[in-house]
Amino acid sequence: MSQAQTIPELMGENDVIDLLLRQHALIRDLFDEVERAAEGERDEPFRRLVRLLAVHETAEEEVVHPYARRKIDGGEEVVEDRLAEENEAKRLLTRMEKAGTTDPAFPANLTTLREAVTAHARAEERYEFVRLRAETTEAERRAMAAGVKAAEAMAPTHPHPGVESAVKNLLVGTPTAIMDRVRDVIRDAMGGKG
Repeated sequence: MSQAQTIPELMGENDVIDLLLRQHALIRDLFDEVERAAEGERDEPFRRLVRLLAVHETAEEEVVHPYARRKIDGGEEVVEDRLAEENEAKRLLTRMEKAGTTDPAFPANLTTLREAVTAHARAEERYEFVRLRAETTEAERRAMAAGVKAAEAMAPTHPHPGVESAVKNLLVGTPTAIMDRVRDVIRDAMGGKG
């Protein structure tokens, strides 16, 4: 899987639910890729996984969750549960990213992260996405897809625990995204070291 295939803001889906479901599938594929990689070859697929998780969750926090709070019955509780899950996953992902893929705990942490992310995705699909599809129009879902892609284009590329609300994302997201993307460019220019 190439990096271009995992850049969410470039995906062609125009229905927000289809877009997010495709991203969930890509996340599962990237977990597979990282797990299959030899120890010395995990860095690149893990970086793609980190980026996809970071921008995907930011877009959900900025666009999808606020809409779900207002639009679906019991939306406040559904979204609060998803935000708690996202924060826990971000904390683990941040620790893993800092420790690196050669850390002896990496394989066990990757398994834990995968289980948490998979459970979170299933909960979104069951409690949030199904209801959003049923309780929104096609035009609303198209508009949300455009919003998600725009948010992903400006989202930080690394996890930032504690920033799980649209307001916090808007306040700190753009400067953090710029810093993340500069750091990514420098790391890539240095051949992945950094």
